[in-house]
Amino acid sequence: MEFSAFHPAVRAWFSETFDAETPVQNAAWQAIGSDQNVLIAAPTGSGKTFAAFLCAINDLVEQSRESALQDGVQVLYVSPLKALSNDIDRNLQQPLEGIDRWLSEHEGRPSGIRSMVRTGDTPPGDREKMRRLPPQILVTTPESLYLLLTSDSGRNILSAVRTVIVDEIHAIAGSKRGSHLSLSLARLDALTRERSGWLPHRIGLSATQKPIRTIADFLTGGAPCTIVDTGHQRDRDLALELPQSPLTAVLANEVWEELYDRLEQLILEHRTTLIFVNTRRLAERVAKNLAERLAEPLGEHAVTAHHGSLSREHRLEAEQALKNGQLRALVATASLELGIDIGHVDLVCQMGSPGSISAFIQRVGRAGHAVGETPKGRLFPLSRDDLVESVALLRAVDEGTLDAIRVPERPLDVLAQQLVAEVSAREWSCDDLFGLVRRAWPYRALEREDFDAVVEMLAQGYATRRGRRSAYLHHDAVNGRIRARPAARLTALQNGGAIPDHFDYDVVMMPQGFRVGSLNEDFAFESMPGDIFQLGNTSYRILKIEQGRVLVEDARGQPPTIPFWFGDAPGRSDELSLAVSDLRKEMETRLIDEGGEAATAWLTGSGIDPAAAEQLTAYLGASRDALGCLPTRDRIVLERFFDDTGDMHLVVHAPLGSRIMRAWGLSLRKRFCRQFN
Repeated sequence: MEFSAFHPAVRAWFSETFDAETPVQNAAWQAIGSDQNVLIAAPTGSGKTFAAFLCAINDLVEQSRESALQDGVQVLYVSPLKALSNDIDRNLQQPLEGIDRWLSEHEGRPSGIRSMVRTGDTPPGDREKMRRLPPQILVTTPESLYLLLTSDSGRNILSAVRTVIVDEIHAIAGSKRGSHLSLSLARLDALTRERSGWLPHRIGLSATQKPIRTIADFLTGGAPCTIVDTGHQRDRDLALELPQSPLTAVLANEVWEELYDRLEQLILEHRTTLIFVNTRRLAERVAKNLAERLAEPLGEHAVTAHHGSLSREHRLEAEQALKNGQLRALVATASLELGIDIGHVDLVCQMGSPGSISAFIQRVGRAGHAVGETPKGRLFPLSRDDLVESVALLRAVDEGTLDAIRVPERPLDVLAQQLVAEVSAREWSCDDLFGLVRRAWPYRALEREDFDAVVEMLAQGYATRRGRRSAYLHHDAVNGRIRARPAARLTALQNGGAIPDHFDYDVVMMPQGFRVGSLNEDFAFESMPGDIFQLGNTSYRILKIEQGRVLVEDARGQPPTIPFWFGDAPGRSDELSLAVSDLRKEMETRLIDEGGEAATAWLTGSGIDPAAAEQLTAYLGASRDALGCLPTRDRIVLERFFDDTGDMHLVVHAPLGSRIMRAWGLSLRKRFCRQFN
């Protein structure tokens, strides 16, 4: 479909809002206009979202000219983040209002297109409103789509869907959340085929995806898919930032002060700065220190933190404050990595390597997000080893390397959950249900005996002293039919999704009684009434600790401790580990053949800051002298040493990536437990 073929109202709004169509939009509209499945791969800020949405909006406008639009979802937009869903809905209102204004002026009546959001944050009143008056465009998350497909009212609303848009598809394809979504989409296909006689066509959006053919197959379940690929490479302004003091294994407080000085300087030089960190504890620590420094020139509310343990209200306020220019800096974890609209960001600072090439590209892409702008990013290594990884990361980005996404194969726990949900909605024959499951890409090679074993487990439950429990299905093996037991639907609705539960304690503000965030249960256990801690750049005094709740009051700025959360630091991807290995291998060869000065000159010649190049050469030279060689993917180094008390320690140096290292660590731990009791 050419831009000239859009309805005049759609063309008029687009022309008023944007200077011109982008190349990705032109290519996408032609593919989408012919009702094909389409995967759009393009850099952040290239207009992908409107490339997907505008054709669907145009179809609804054309329908509204012939007769009043029917209630019921025709366009389903699935986003991996609740915050991104709310953001997309806000950005949808602008074109819909602009198009309706034109239609009212020129044709006497608006289109009547309605859009709504359905996520875990949607209030009960809005959910009831959606049941009574379903929208034509629904913005949701994978988990909420699962719940809608499991309830009768949700299935009625979704039975006529024509277009499914999956945004940021790379963020879920490599996990069990992706397997869960692929089964939900297969269930949606079965629903629309039965009720309306057609299959929705699917559109996928992503800035960083590799291998792209696998992602296309994941999107469509192996059905034909047109790929619109304008690449992920774009001009970027990237550089390393080092403190004046040399980096060490662990940074001293004085060196952190130097980093804060530099961050303060960068914030004052730019209108808006987004600072990414890798853990929630570091987000709170950096936000606290920067807030103290910036209070005098910019006011006490110039910077705050943004992470998943803060309340939804705090996160939304922070996003809007940055967008409106009230905040000068926002310190965030991965919670702001994807395309949430936070307005114009001048600079992105990354504290420490994020552990993955794609995450770094995605984060830097938050600056200069608009079409035609250049993203500006600064990378702050936080140790000598982090410096090696940071240099390898910048080299990998410069070479256009991306992390490969590995789709999990046939996860049976996700399959069991979806089988209970689908059978609770209607009775199925085993053969037909097996066929439905195989249409989801992760389950394309599922063996029938594995499927039958899962069905048998769900039908028979498991034995306890009080009899068999957790049997959710009736399996008629003679006639090959499956139907639900009475508790099946309630169980499916209460246990949906593949996001692991974290046993966090809610932080409740007294006497108002509203939730301000959550704390790790270990931190809550170790705390006492009267302790003061920080959350979201505000200090709170603990009044009482209950089961699952910490009751607090405002500590009115008294010096707080910083809470900790376990297990939220990212692992290193395979591709970045390979880049680290290659850098070590190259540096070792140059150190042996040419000496330290030549190795430093090679680094500076490849665009690395001279101070960083000198520190990197000195560190790798000292490592080689201590270990005898540098560890690479082809050469694992085991280092044994004794501490001051005489205890023996073993370090395994192996840049193999967190997937292998975590599994290896677990198996070594088990072996040591058995061997040494």
